[in-house]
Amino acid sequence: MRALVIEAPGKTHVAEIPRPAAPGPDEVLLRTRRVGMCGTDLSTFRGRNPLVSYPRIPGHEVAATIEETGKNVPARFRPGMNVTLSPYTNCGKCASCKRGRPNACQFNQTLGVQREGAMTEYFLAPWSKLYVAEGLSIRELSVVEPLSVGFHAAARGRVVREDTVAVIGCGVVGLGAISASSFRGARTIAIDVDDRKLAVASEAGAAHVINSAKDDLHNSLAELTDGLGPDVVIEAVGTAATFRAAIEEVAYTGRVVYVGYAKEPVEYETRFFLLKELDILGSRNALDEFGAVIAALQQERFPVDRIISRVTSLDYAGAAIEQWSNDPGAFVKIQVSLEE
Repeated sequence: MRALVIEAPGKTHVAEIPRPAAPGPDEVLLRTRRVGMCGTDLSTFRGRNPLVSYPRIPGHEVAATIEETGKNVPARFRPGMNVTLSPYTNCGKCASCKRGRPNACQFNQTLGVQREGAMTEYFLAPWSKLYVAEGLSIRELSVVEPLSVGFHAAARGRVVREDTVAVIGCGVVGLGAISASSFRGARTIAIDVDDRKLAVASEAGAAHVINSAKDDLHNSLAELTDGLGPDVVIEAVGTAATFRAAIEEVAYTGRVVYVGYAKEPVEYETRFFLLKELDILGSRNALDEFGAVIAALQQERFPVDRIISRVTSLDYAGAAIEQWSNDPGAFVKIQVSLEE
């Protein structure tokens, strides 16, 4: 069978690899239908992902069809059924797992990052990682995982109906945080430097948008919050400037959630931590938010078609990620269809 392999930074090829053996007792054999590329895959291609060794098959945003089930798999999972899945592992023994937060497992191995991913025709997965979503299309199933990361960020921020939430960055994860905050009833403000992404944010549930390249961010937020600042700021970009802005702009006794990943050290005016008595929270992967994302998609509360910039075949996936690397602003989400 065929798979996309990132053999080294900047180098990809489509390889012939062995098809998986029959599933074990608690496994299912999945036929990959569509896989989304994410920022992690882009970092792997660029050689900037410290968690990856090469060569690596990428892919963890998956829509697939069950081909075969192991003997211990519950009867509700049947061959021919379309599913998505949680791509993470957990050890069950580290501090995070013992606290009931396996999404932050110290020894997590994500598909396509620390272990081979799903950008291949068939792969095996534990049945316990599967999610069935009645009525969702293949393209909708393939965006559940990245949106769940944004939904988890909103959960980490304890977003409630009474909150005003500012989300910095309207990539797919940021859009997930916007959708989740709106789904929870909060008033949501989307912040980005791209008017096209801000338009999508409005469709995802943002009540207000700010183009911080054109308008003063502090003054705009002050105007929208009667000078108080947002109750919650979710940072989904990952730059030193946006990391600082989250702390500076959030309200006194507010919550800051970092889901972006800064690539360089960040210098802070630490007095804001104390004067505002802030809750500063990290957000990693997703926990039980897959079901909430599925519910939002079933209610047609997210503009899936608006975030998919290109659908390509496995043969052209390498060229697509290279184009994305050369012009990041031209794409929101690239997906690879293994049916092309």
